[in-house]
Amino acid sequence: GWSSPPLAALSQVLRLEPSRRTGVMFPLQKLERNVAPGYDTAQFRLFQPGLASLQRAEELFRSGRGHAIDYVSSAVRMDHAPPPALPEVCFIGRSNVGKSSLIRALFSLSPEVEVRVSKTPGHTKKMNFFKVGKFFTLVDMPGYGYRAPQDFVEMVEAYLQERHNLKRTFLLVDGVVGLQKTDHIAVEMLEEFGIPYVMVLTKIDRASRGLLLKNVLEIHEFVKEKTQGCFPQLFLVSSLDFSGVHLLRCFVAHVTGNLLVNAS
Repeated sequence: GWSSPPLAALSQVLRLEPSRRTGVMFPLQKLERNVAPGYDTAQFRLFQPGLASLQRAEELFRSGRGHAIDYVSSAVRMDHAPPPALPEVCFIGRSNVGKSSLIRALFSLSPEVEVRVSKTPGHTKKMNFFKVGKFFTLVDMPGYGYRAPQDFVEMVEAYLQERHNLKRTFLLVDGVVGLQKTDHIAVEMLEEFGIPYVMVLTKIDRASRGLLLKNVLEIHEFVKEKTQGCFPQLFLVSSLDFSGVHLLRCFVAHVTGNLLVNAS
C-alpha cells in the first residue's frame, strides 16, 4: 500500500495549474520574474530540458524489474570504496544543509532505498555509495563544518583527487542563509583540484521570495566572478515540496551520460 509523496512523480506535477507547475519543475525561472529589468538572466536557463528528458531521468530514479537502486556500501577511506566502475556524482555540503533529505527526495520513487536522515547535524560520518542500476553511482559525503568528522578533509580530498569516474560534484548551500565561510573553503578545494561542480540551494521552501532572490543573485555573481569550475546555473530545491527535484534528477542523468535525448 506504499505510495510516493505528493509531487515526487512528474505525472503528479503535470496535473498542477501552469504557474505552480513551473515553480516545481523550474523554480529558478519562477524567481526570474522578480529580477530587476536589464539583469542578464541567461544563466537561469542554461539547462532547460524538455519533458521527454525529464521523464527519462525519472525512469532512472525509479527502481523496477531489471533496474535495482541499492545502497552499496559505506567507506571511511578510499581503499574501502567500491570499484569505480560506473559514472559517479557526489553530494557535499555543510552539516545540516539537508543533504540526506535531498538524496532521499531524489530516490523517493524507490522506497526500498534507505537514506538515513538524522536529526543531529554531522551524522553522516562516512561516504555512502548508492548504485543506480547499470547507469551511475551517487555518493553522499560527510557534512563539513559543525561536528564534521576529524578525518573529513583527508577523506574528501582523497576522494576528489583519486576518483577518476567522478563526473560532477554537487555542492549544497542553504538557500535561507546563502554562502557561509565553510562553503567558501569547499569552493576553494574544488577549484584547487579542478573538479567540475554545481551549486544547489536547498530548503527554498523556508525562504521568502525576497530573501531567496537576494541569495540567488549574490551567489550568481560570486560564481561568475570568482569560480572557474562551477556550472553557471544554480539549482534550487526543496526536499519538502519537490521543487527543483525533477530538474536535478535530469541534470544528474545528463552529467552521467544517461540522457539519450537532447537536453535543450
